[in-house]
Amino acid sequence: MNARLRAVYGDIVSLDVEAVVNAANATLLGGGGVDGAIHDAAGPELFEACQRLGGCEVGDARITAGYRMKAQYIIHAVGPIWRGGSAGEADLLASAYRTSLDVAAGEGARSVAFPSISTGIYGYPVDLAAAVALQTVDAWTAEHPDALESVTFVLFSSDTLEAFERASQA
Repeated sequence: MNARLRAVYGDIVSLDVEAVVNAANATLLGGGGVDGAIHDAAGPELFEACQRLGGCEVGDARITAGYRMKAQYIIHAVGPIWRGGSAGEADLLASAYRTSLDVAAGEGARSVAFPSISTGIYGYPVDLAAAVALQTVDAWTAEHPDALESVTFVLFSSDTLEAFERASQA
């Protein structure tokens, strides 16, 4: 992991960064896990803004204001549902991370926080997802050395944090 990337155990909604990435579903209208927590923290204005966006394709991302959160922006990234690994899941997951970074940089955000996209209800194996996430973000930051000051993976379980730590050693 390069110096601008770090992984921490914590709650993404309370992090003081310019942009928080939401592990969203394709409707963008809220759900469980990280998505539900971000919608709860941001308030009803987020739901209204997401309704106007009209959804998002898997592997893509959309941006809204942060509303009641500390973050100025919420980037809604839609990761793939795990289907065994032969349905393009790794490419779609990498695209969700890359597109999120492109969107953040396009808005001038200098600090971004990610959850572990697709590893909750979507069932993506955490060790595989961590490797995709770290490789993708590391490559993106190498290609755009002046775009961001920091990228933080904020992980809600110690098992997920350990998977990201293992992936960073690989």
